[in-house]
Amino acid sequence: MRQEIDTGLPSLGQPFSWAVGDGPMVYTSHGPVTAEGKILQGDITAQTRLTLDNLRRTMEAAGGSLDDVLQVQLYLLDVADMKPVDAVYAEVFRAPYPSRSTAVVAALVAPGMRVELLATARIAARKA
Repeated sequence: MRQEIDTGLPSLGQPFSWAVGDGPMVYTSHGPVTAEGKILQGDITAQTRLTLDNLRRTMEAAGGSLDDVLQVQLYLLDVADMKPVDAVYAEVFRAPYPSRSTAVVAALVAPGMRVELLATARIAARKA
């Protein structure tokens, strides 16, 4: 049964959960959202770092780590951002890397937001 995972991230007043779990499976989505609930403005490197840090904190809140992430779907506004995103991604994840797809989209929901991700993880220690 689906259960919300308390990530410590602020509510944005929209009908979604930052992360939900069902048994060992965790489903989560993140962007460059600060502890105050604001979108970090600025360069793609800083936005990617914050987005992946939010993912890391979520995995820890769920009882796991980034090593438990199986798949990541990235959304970028500009294909030119791929190289700096890959650089941060390689600092955060280690081989074998999660399966990943990346889409370049026309817009993301919040002004100034340049990256967003969806992730799926399996944390063996989580119970149904």
